Amino acid sequence: MNLNELLDKTLAGLGFDLVDVEQSPRGRVLRVFIDKPGKLGGVDVEDCALVSEHLSRVLTVENVDYERLEISSPGLDRVLRKASDFERFTGAEIALRLRLPLGGRRKFTGVLLGLSDGKIRLRVGAGDAEQKTESGAESEMEFDQDNVDKARLVPTFGNPGDKRGLKR
Repeated sequence: MNLNELLDKTLAGLGFDLVDVEQSPRGRVLRVFIDKPGKLGGVDVEDCALVSEHLSRVLTVENVDYERLEISSPGLDRVLRKASDFERFTGAEIALRLRLPLGGRRKFTGVLLGLSDGKIRLRVGAGDAEQKTESGAESEMEFDQDNVDKARLVPTFGNPGDKRGLKR
């Protein structure tokens, strides 16, 4: 069983989702990003402490070599990887970076319209001069999920009624 499978299975048993895993170049620091869907306010310090204590035991038993284990919430700019992430955050603004360019571009920002048949649908053009069509209107684009190098939520700050306001 690889590390991601081990973490995913262990966290699911605790009621958490594995969002992302990062290892330092030499594997000495292991960062695990967790989420608890349905919990208002997301992951708190007690959740991180619980997961840290449990994972440190599991990783010892499974002989996973590391020096420091860090458990964290995914943050406001969380990574989207799984199909369930794209479903859960439909309607949110996201930033995509593609592996292979599409129309000469690799970076796109827009409102996530969902994921269907391995295609991520995005409404682009609002507020991004580079993405607007000649008429200045928004357009819908589709991206193969396999071609997405990284997808992240776009955090916004300001007044709740403001277009740039923090999304809750």
